[in-house]
Amino acid sequence: MSATRDREQWGSHYGFVLATIGSAVGLGNIWRFSYVAGENGGGAFLIVYVVCVIVVGTPIVLAELALGRRAQGDAVSAFDTIAPGSAWGGVGWLAVISGFVILSYYSVIAGWALKYLTGALLGSLWTQAGTGFGAYFTGFISNPGEPIGWQLAMLGSAMFIVAGGVQKGIESVNRLLMPLLGGVIIGLAAYGATLPDAGAGWRFLLEPDFSALHDPTVYVAALGQAFFSLGIGMAVFITYGSYLPRSIPLKTSAIAIILGDSLFAIVAGLAIFPAVFSFGMDPAAGPELAFITLPQVFLAMPGGTVIGSIFFALLVCAALTSMISLLEVPVAFLVHRFAFRRWSAVSLVGGICFALGIPSALSFGLLSGIQIGSHGILDAIDQTVSNYLLPTGGILVALFVGWRWTRSEALAEAELDDSRLGVTWLWLLRAVSPALIALILLSNTGVL
Repeated sequence: MSATRDREQWGSHYGFVLATIGSAVGLGNIWRFSYVAGENGGGAFLIVYVVCVIVVGTPIVLAELALGRRAQGDAVSAFDTIAPGSAWGGVGWLAVISGFVILSYYSVIAGWALKYLTGALLGSLWTQAGTGFGAYFTGFISNPGEPIGWQLAMLGSAMFIVAGGVQKGIESVNRLLMPLLGGVIIGLAAYGATLPDAGAGWRFLLEPDFSALHDPTVYVAALGQAFFSLGIGMAVFITYGSYLPRSIPLKTSAIAIILGDSLFAIVAGLAIFPAVFSFGMDPAAGPELAFITLPQVFLAMPGGTVIGSIFFALLVCAALTSMISLLEVPVAFLVHRFAFRRWSAVSLVGGICFALGIPSALSFGLLSGIQIGSHGILDAIDQTVSNYLLPTGGILVALFVGWRWTRSEALAEAELDDSRLGVTWLWLLRAVSPALIALILLSNTGVL
């Protein structure tokens, strides 16, 4: 095991916050947030989503950052350091494995975005979709080899960046990409505001229909989106927190991360829904929103091919920043626990992840006949990890920090004291957050 004193650290507070926001901002903020909000009433969903981010997301993000900085090691050692010789180390193993599996199929979907970006820039996306973007998308994902190539391109890009290290790789890339992504999404929202009937899209997201709050599924959907958008339960915040020097404030960092991630999702909605409403599309189009519905909108609007290219560039960059963080978790584990050289760890993890992702890449083509329950391979893996493993990990992290870690140490590491704020944080972790996350599990198992 490498010595703690040799462990890399973030170069600055600004770089750490941008990198950590980048880990949270991904396809979930642009692709998933928009269609989940569209399916669950827009403004009413947004209210519940913000409450869930505050009550569930913020306490656990702070808890994971505190765990990481305390341990100054990998995700497994974060639990072993505080509770040596106990079964709690299994929570770290669960998080590392979950994040690794997510990366295997997340890189496949990220490859779809790269395919669309390349097609948009070269013009083939717009010219080859004469029969409709549904047929274009289906033809691509069912191709026997093309999705694998795009998956490899995205995964290789993430590997190259992570191999550069914490400061020269992860931090430097996020310092460039995150301000760029922020500017692009604000620009797209400003452009969307100029479209005909754009106000309908803004009203859909910002003016709640309170009758929708009578539907229990809105609460479960908002809770799930808040949980998964932030990336809780994947050990990313624990790993990134382990590179934190004591000079970087934890509380303000956690707040900045939560605000940055949430605002990015909301502004993405303000960019997407005006375009959807302006051209008479369905805001509840589901997962096909980014790859079928929006390309049709871009093709119909003035300057849409340029706007579409910018949108897919945004999608690719957001996916890449999340992939970097998912890859760093197992890499940090190998480097810290088994003294791997970083390049060797990246090559091993990336190679296994690529091989593991091939069935997901082929799940709509050569392997489309394989069903796990009622789902194809990619969907089945996604459902298992997102619906069961991550919520379980989130509950266990909250209970560990709330109950197993001594009260004084947990409060001190989180830069809180025994005041009303500190006590509230602890009880959110001890009772409220686990109970709310359990609703996700119960909903996914069909109990609710």
